[in-house]
Amino acid sequence: MPNWLQKLFDRTPATADADRIPERLWTPTLQQFPFLARRPVAEQAHLRELTGRFLKHKQFSGAHGLKVTDEMAVAIAAQACLPVLHLGLKFYDDFKGIVVHPGAMLARREVTDDAGVVHRYSEVLTGEAMERGPVTLSWQDVAASGESARDGYNVVIHEFIHKIDMRDGAADGCPPMPSLKAKAAWDDVFQPAFDAFCEKVALATRFGGEPTWLDAYGATAPAEFFAVACEGYFVNRERFTQDFAPLTLLFDRFFKPN
Repeated sequence: MPNWLQKLFDRTPATADADRIPERLWTPTLQQFPFLARRPVAEQAHLRELTGRFLKHKQFSGAHGLKVTDEMAVAIAAQACLPVLHLGLKFYDDFKGIVVHPGAMLARREVTDDAGVVHRYSEVLTGEAMERGPVTLSWQDVAASGESARDGYNVVIHEFIHKIDMRDGAADGCPPMPSLKAKAAWDDVFQPAFDAFCEKVALATRFGGEPTWLDAYGATAPAEFFAVACEGYFVNRERFTQDFAPLTLLFDRFFKPN
């Protein structure tokens, strides 16, 4: 049977009905990722339409011999579109490629310290977002996103939040804001939440305190805290709000502007 995505790419001109994701692909996606299925019916319909348009303009490729199927592409696209459900795909128009690895990947890094000494090391990644470049994802982690939602973990949302964060330059934990006043209002809520989270992570790792519900990786930088926090906000809002009620309100104002 012909690949549905290939038919979508080859179809010219496109129409709303032509781009509609087939039921045989959409229903299993909702079943696999309950945090999508729990969305109101109207939001599900909009997410389906947005996912189809996203797929129309992105190029998927598999690494290490992995074949990216229609099912995999729809699963990734639907989760990627969740943060921009009310914002629009303009936040993702600076790149085209999405590279899918079978599992975690090993990235080689090179940094130069203040003394001019070059340090080379390797880092295990489940995903990576490049500024104005492609997004890389571990399919093993993507496929497990339905179950990992209880822990507030979602690699797709994490990396695509980085893409949103990068729209106004390097990722810094603040998405594009319409004014300096709006940015200051964001910082007034976000910075105290980040500082408190870092303190809790430090207490847990150094003094045996209670582990944080969100991934402790979020304490490494404001940009990572923004991405980690958004994972919890989008896939397990109720549990996220227990620890971060002010951030829930802040994120609502940004991700649901209307």
